[in-house]
Amino acid sequence: MPKIKITLPDGGIREYKKGITAGEIAFDIGKRLGEDALIARINSKLKDLFVPINEDADLQIITYESKEGVEVFRHSTAHLLAHAVVELFPDTKPTIGPTVEEGFYYDFGIEHHFTPEDLVKIEQRMHEIVKKDCKVERIELSESEAKKLFKNNPFKIELIEEFHKEKQPISAYRQGDFIDLCRGPHIPNTGKIKAFKLTKIAAAYWRGDIKKQQLQRIYGISFPDKSHLEQYTKLLEEAEKRDHRKLGKELEWFNFFEESPGSPFFYPKGTIIYNQLINFVREEYSKRGYQEVVTPLLYEKTLWETSGHWEHFKEHMFLLESEGKEYALKPMNCPSHVLIYKSKSRSYKELPLRIADFAALHRNELSGVLTGLTRVRKMSQDDAHIFIAPNQIEEEIFRVLDFTHHIYNEVFDFEYKVELSTRPEKFMGKIEEWNKAEESLKKALEKKKIKYEIKQGEGAFYGPKIDFHIKDAIGRNWQLATIQLDFQLPERFDATYIGADNSKHSVVMIHRALLGSIERFLGILVEHYAGKLPLWLAPVQVRILTVADRFEKYANKIKEEFEKNNLRFEVDARTESVGYKVREAQHQKIPLILTVGEKEEQNKTVAVRTLDNKVYFDIKAEDLIGNILENIKEKKIKFGI
Repeated sequence: MPKIKITLPDGGIREYKKGITAGEIAFDIGKRLGEDALIARINSKLKDLFVPINEDADLQIITYESKEGVEVFRHSTAHLLAHAVVELFPDTKPTIGPTVEEGFYYDFGIEHHFTPEDLVKIEQRMHEIVKKDCKVERIELSESEAKKLFKNNPFKIELIEEFHKEKQPISAYRQGDFIDLCRGPHIPNTGKIKAFKLTKIAAAYWRGDIKKQQLQRIYGISFPDKSHLEQYTKLLEEAEKRDHRKLGKELEWFNFFEESPGSPFFYPKGTIIYNQLINFVREEYSKRGYQEVVTPLLYEKTLWETSGHWEHFKEHMFLLESEGKEYALKPMNCPSHVLIYKSKSRSYKELPLRIADFAALHRNELSGVLTGLTRVRKMSQDDAHIFIAPNQIEEEIFRVLDFTHHIYNEVFDFEYKVELSTRPEKFMGKIEEWNKAEESLKKALEKKKIKYEIKQGEGAFYGPKIDFHIKDAIGRNWQLATIQLDFQLPERFDATYIGADNSKHSVVMIHRALLGSIERFLGILVEHYAGKLPLWLAPVQVRILTVADRFEKYANKIKEEFEKNNLRFEVDARTESVGYKVREAQHQKIPLILTVGEKEEQNKTVAVRTLDNKVYFDIKAEDLIGNILENIKEKKIKFGI
């Protein structure tokens, strides 16, 4: 029997018989790995464990510990869900079942409206299918075979025709009597899905298009064992308490309305927080050589064709027509900044040129994935584009990395990890330029001694990128800052500069957003701090409470001192008990609650209660104000006396 050589991630090489599967190799390496294995990466491509390997190959066994493993595991659970639904409701037309940030969903064409009681029945049926431990098989299909197999499902027929038109391979996966159209890969058997929960029901539209058929969507989450599910349930309970949508409404900071889905409405107090974040970034810009611009929201199709967005991003853009011409609301600022750059001849002496913009952006996200502030259709970013000469790449990347570290570590005290995302399957430009760009980012990270993971194929269509993922107070990870190196857009727009040799050279662009979407960052902050924002961000920083009516005059005297120092405060002189007024102020997450009564008036002091419920007595007002101003200036997370 011919032998093949399998190279493992640690560099070790093993010989096996031709036709062996990755699943068999996993068990040969170790029983635990074999049991945990979900899929495999064979020569950089994700494959099913049961695919025969017939030639020498690099092999990595993927488990639930990796992002790819989690995604495949949960997508396989979406198939399990569809399997159960079709058994219970035979007239159902399954459509698609992707993974999302918090699990997975599956959309169904069905006249019946799912109820919470249905979810219980569906979960029970899913457990029955898991117990059967159905073997999962991949089926390769021609267009005609696929159409015959899914002849009663118009949604699948539409997808099959698209795959055929785009010359993509057509495949399906079978588990028991259930077959679903899918690219794969999938886990090898349903018995691996030990723990899951169906979380909610929602309405959706086919392809996210309101003009198309309405569907029923079921969301869920899954794990390889019950302990993971129990941990998730506890996390869910804590996350529910911190939910920014709930807190934003209760605190009258922001809200959402059906008349403009995915577009937050910021109330006066929420607008203060929003503007404080922008002001913070603006202060940093003034120290770091950025120039702010204001750019339009609407552009002709020709701009997006030149930039490549029409080809690569059109489905995420809002399109409209005027006077026979096609337009789109901008989903990002880069092309408009290139227009500013190109508005005159540029010299190498002007570089780096750092252009910043807080313009509103619009992205046509599917209605089913909209999630409060963290997934929106309308947003603004702390967006900037830096135009540089090739010999300035490393130094400028250093500057942006330092800026990012300052924000996350020194201001907000977040833990973070870094990922480098490389060339995707669909990309613009030459591979040589991509290799050069990727190498530049690697060198910058390594010289700054920043640990990073490589995410193969997850770069933007125009260039590789560095992404920062922060961890919040309850352990959730969020992708925020992004730094992207781009040789393609300047070339497409013929953006150049005159070098020291008096000849034209192509400029290089760095795309960077450090907070990212202001809306998303604000939503994450609200949940991270459970609404108890640091003093410098809080819309009301201080509330002064009177013990009785007769102390209102003294309270107003202190108020005048706060006014002089531009602090945000309120006076509560209502004839309610102090306990009631304190509880109300705490419920509204006000950082500093001052109480004034007879003792405070006599001693010209205040009693101060902080967010951690500590109370300090006999504090001089002028000392407190000095402490507050210092805390705000330093942008400290906590306040202490």
